[in-house]
Amino acid sequence: MYTTSVEMRKRITILLTLISMVLLLLMSRLAYLQFVKGNELTDKAIDNRLREVPVEARRGTIYDRNGKELAVSISSEAVAAEPRRVTDPEGTAAKLAPVLGMDKEVIKKLLTKKTGFVWIKRKVEDAKIKQLKQMESSKEGELAGIRFIPESSRYYPNDNLAAHVLGFATRTDAIGAGGIEGAMDKELKGIAGKIVSERDAAGREIPNGESKYIAPIEGKSLVLSIDETIQHFAERELDNIVQKYQPKHTAIIVMDPKTGEILALANRPDYNPNKYWEFDQQTWRNFGVSDSYEPGSTFKVITAAAALEEGAVRPGDHFYDPGYKEVLGKKIKCWKAGGHGAQTFVQVAENSCNPGFITVGLALGVDKFTQYLQAFGFGKQTEIELPGEATGILVNPKKATLLDLATMSIGQSNAVTSIQLVTAVAAVANDGVLMRPQLVREIRDVNGNVQQIQPKQVRQVISKSTARELRGILENVITNGTGINAYLEGYRAAGKTGTAQKAGPTGGYQQGKYVASFVGFAPADNPKIAALVVIDEPQGAVYYGGQIAAPAFKAVVGDALKYLGVPPQLTQSDVKDKTEQPKAQRIVPQLINLPLGEAQNTLFQEKLTWSTEGQGKVVLGQFPLPGAEVAEGTKVTIYLGQSAQGIPADSEVTVPSVIGKTLREAAAMLALTGLKMEPDGSGVAESQNIPPRTKVKAGTVVKVKFVPPTKPPDNPALAPEGGGAEGHEGP
Repeated sequence: MYTTSVEMRKRITILLTLISMVLLLLMSRLAYLQFVKGNELTDKAIDNRLREVPVEARRGTIYDRNGKELAVSISSEAVAAEPRRVTDPEGTAAKLAPVLGMDKEVIKKLLTKKTGFVWIKRKVEDAKIKQLKQMESSKEGELAGIRFIPESSRYYPNDNLAAHVLGFATRTDAIGAGGIEGAMDKELKGIAGKIVSERDAAGREIPNGESKYIAPIEGKSLVLSIDETIQHFAERELDNIVQKYQPKHTAIIVMDPKTGEILALANRPDYNPNKYWEFDQQTWRNFGVSDSYEPGSTFKVITAAAALEEGAVRPGDHFYDPGYKEVLGKKIKCWKAGGHGAQTFVQVAENSCNPGFITVGLALGVDKFTQYLQAFGFGKQTEIELPGEATGILVNPKKATLLDLATMSIGQSNAVTSIQLVTAVAAVANDGVLMRPQLVREIRDVNGNVQQIQPKQVRQVISKSTARELRGILENVITNGTGINAYLEGYRAAGKTGTAQKAGPTGGYQQGKYVASFVGFAPADNPKIAALVVIDEPQGAVYYGGQIAAPAFKAVVGDALKYLGVPPQLTQSDVKDKTEQPKAQRIVPQLINLPLGEAQNTLFQEKLTWSTEGQGKVVLGQFPLPGAEVAEGTKVTIYLGQSAQGIPADSEVTVPSVIGKTLREAAAMLALTGLKMEPDGSGVAESQNIPPRTKVKAGTVVKVKFVPPTKPPDNPALAPEGGGAEGHEGP
């Protein structure tokens, strides 16, 4: 009996001990939850009861320099749902689908998601929102669980205008992409707000529960340096270029050289930021900022600036151009067959003479030349406020040979961007001071605070005296040289033409593919505007920068100067005296039966202008007639026909040059002029038995010798026997 009682007590003691330990553990856990984790658990409980609906902030407005709106945000609303509150997903989806233009099953799937909030459709038009709200207010059309959230949509009043400058904001999340919208997204987007309300487990709003609205903060607005009117001028000329020459890309950049402010930056192809998703993404690319190319003769401005500053050449120094310059056993040709003969450095610049500039570059030396390239900003970003800017490519000076220096002197071997080139030439216009290109002038917040962005001076590249000396030389390029088509009536302008053969993706240069360009500024003595026109791969026989880029420069800069109120520099008496001075006389060349492109190039070299009548590819007639003596700049009317075939056998035709053409190209060219071809060999034409410009009877057989094409040299201007494509580095 006693044993049993003792045993019982032991068991009770053990049980009570276990119970005490459990209670102690529970109390410890309770104390931990209450005192240690209490605040955290309270917050989680509140979070479980609270529902947050984001409220998008309005993006700031983008203005041009005169306060004209380029990008604005307009009010719109989004349709959203709280699935737990949707009592009839099937019926609600059926009501929403036709109004929102969505599939009923897609909406139903969204309405049955296991989540507290879901977007149905963003940026819905006002008319559709009104229709849904009217439906919601009616008893039969009740839309339980459906919410309308205020937001905004981005709108660009001018559609395509300055698309690559502005970029766009995505249509759902309003995230900036491309252009200023992408580069300044942080400033433009503002701070999103939210609607907070307390809900029960079923998602129903708790009566008298916590509810508050946290207002969004509107984004900051930007004032750009772009002038909407000058931008219109630039885009008008790009449209004309596209219509005439169907280039792969083309760009015009207009800059204030004293401040670096970009007045216009336009590209083709372009797109509409209001409908960016409808365009190929390649059209979003900013060619003027993101693409590098070998500039050709426009780069001779930099060669001249460096050489004049270092004293390697003076304007009156004499040169002789036999038609080529030999460097390390290679002959680099001048664009003019036979060369320019004796000339001063001013005339070297006027004529865009390759041998002359090569001589100057060699006198300067690799190290000094590279030093100036870097000082002008080549080989690195300009820091313009746009995404995707390329750095360009410079030849490594440690590995550069004299041959590299020779080709660099005439704008080959190195690759630059359009924004780099116009910025560098603007430094010459700005007394040798290089400015950082600038697009944003002001940043304004909703409280009226204004942050002004001051122009940034990078460095003094060349002296004021050198810059002004070079400006005078470049003015002569327009008045007396290859840039005559950029001549501005009433204003002194300065500039340089360029026509560069395009480098191939795997080395060498591409036959028949060129970049035509013109860069300059005006007025030459007190520049207000610097501008660059670049035309990538113009189609057709006319591709010289002096022929197709210079006229666009003239149109844009001329209109811009008048728009800005820059007074003409020539008085009426000056103009009268100028017009009364006798112009240089020219002999009208023989054009009949020449292909149109060759005829135009012939007139251009003779400093004559032209107009065309009729349709076709061959000149069937001209006025004035061949041999007539006329004043420089006289317009020659070219009468075109569809074909020269069928020309009477006894009629006289002019033999064209087919040197360098393929067998097919040579045959087509001769056929167009009413001649026949007897080929010898294959490849490219090396010689022809009847010299070009010879008059012969229609139907005459021209014997053409073809040789296999050799491996393209590192530079197309180079060839052991003096051949090459550097003839395109001229007007």
